[in-house]
Amino acid sequence: MSQDGASQFQEVIRQELELSVKKELEKILTTAPSHEFEHTKKDLDGFRKLFHRFLQEKGPSVDWGKIQRPPEDSIQPYEKIKARGLPDNVSSVLNKLVVVKLNGGLGTSMGCKGPKSLIGVRNENTFLDLTVQQIEHLNKTYNTDVPLVLMNSFNTDEDTKKILQKYNHCRVKIYTFNQSRYPRINKESLLPVAKDVSYSGENTEAWYPPGHGDIYASFYNSGLLDTFIGEGKEYIFVSNIDNLGATVDLYILNHLMNPPNGKRCEFVMEVTNKTRADVKGGTLTQYEGKLRLVEIAQVPKAHVDEFKSVSKFKIFNTNNLWISLAAVKRLQEQNAIDMEIIVNPKTLDGGLNVIQLETAVGAAIKSFENSLGINVPRSRFLPVKTTSDLLLVMSNLYSLNAGSLTMSEKREFPTVPLVKLGSSFTKVQDYLRRFESIPDMLELDHLTVSGDVTFGKNVSLKGTVIIIANHGDRIDIPPGAVLENKIVSGNLRILDH
Repeated sequence: MSQDGASQFQEVIRQELELSVKKELEKILTTAPSHEFEHTKKDLDGFRKLFHRFLQEKGPSVDWGKIQRPPEDSIQPYEKIKARGLPDNVSSVLNKLVVVKLNGGLGTSMGCKGPKSLIGVRNENTFLDLTVQQIEHLNKTYNTDVPLVLMNSFNTDEDTKKILQKYNHCRVKIYTFNQSRYPRINKESLLPVAKDVSYSGENTEAWYPPGHGDIYASFYNSGLLDTFIGEGKEYIFVSNIDNLGATVDLYILNHLMNPPNGKRCEFVMEVTNKTRADVKGGTLTQYEGKLRLVEIAQVPKAHVDEFKSVSKFKIFNTNNLWISLAAVKRLQEQNAIDMEIIVNPKTLDGGLNVIQLETAVGAAIKSFENSLGINVPRSRFLPVKTTSDLLLVMSNLYSLNAGSLTMSEKREFPTVPLVKLGSSFTKVQDYLRRFESIPDMLELDHLTVSGDVTFGKNVSLKGTVIIIANHGDRIDIPPGAVLENKIVSGNLRILDH
């Protein structure tokens, strides 16, 4: 078959597949109750557009030869932004801001049921508690009205709404909206797994929230975008709710509202310097004359090592983003927000292989005008993805003030220690059981723990500490123990490191 013939044949197959998917989605829509019909229709229309693009695009979505380093002035050092100081009237810029937290994730990777934002991280405070405290502190200090918006998913919405009542007397207006609900598709047939709109029974695993890139459409569809524009708000600050470093930064906000060259940015991405732990993080590049976020999944296999190189790509995206509301509205109405599709393969409990199509919020940077990267201190990136991260934020490395964590001045190095807790610590309840109290970690550089290990009260860890209990052994670190540059193994033999 000639090349033309082959591509025509592929086009016919693609059109037939789109038609089959359209029919399946129409069948699903007929099962929606009347009060959910419009909402479900919007979700399924959004999915169809994404699926159409997925069939059009093949292979890694970047041409490696076109990737260039960003121009010098397109990524500004935070120090330069901070050096401009603050305006006389801080409250006037704060009143233009809305804080949006991405709250769609469950705590399953840490062995918890329900929304991740409801896991206790510090002195009984959850991620959500700390977020509310931070914004309430701003509103009280500057006499402002900065609202908090939570983008929930159908997984987290109900539990989050129940808990919100406890903040009724806080000085923070809290709004929620839901990201879309898309059908997972069978990896072989590429048809939706769902047979109706319910997500209980055999349909429980048939639906998924399509990544945080969905924020633009969902926020627009929820009506909140127009509400805030009507109230005179101009920017949203978007971040992951589990990034405890993502607090409102007045210097960045001032830079947005009062740009030195008079030309406002529509999109600012906070980036920070890579360490060995971040080599897979998405990075900002110059591509076809625009700033563009490149994720590891988009990189051709032959260039993955180059992408991970800390010398060539020095920074990565923290997912702390400042975005113009007017620009979101304009681009959404022009259908002009372009984000690469992330194909996420999953295996359902019954063994069925599916794929889910997702997008990432930062990938839209190339659709906005006058975008900017700001290279912020590492302290603005403090995500809690695992119990190893949890140990850091619960420890005396940080002090807590008005919902914000700050690195202790007693720590000599501004970097955090590298902590690797083994599988016995993965679930939060197991992790808590293994520490009678959180060790003193002010002078710790590196901690590795593997196997059945428990820690008594008031343990001190310094330098490099490696604790390995072999299979069948148990190691109890006694109360008050000071381990400095030690390897503890087997039956509690303590060796110098």
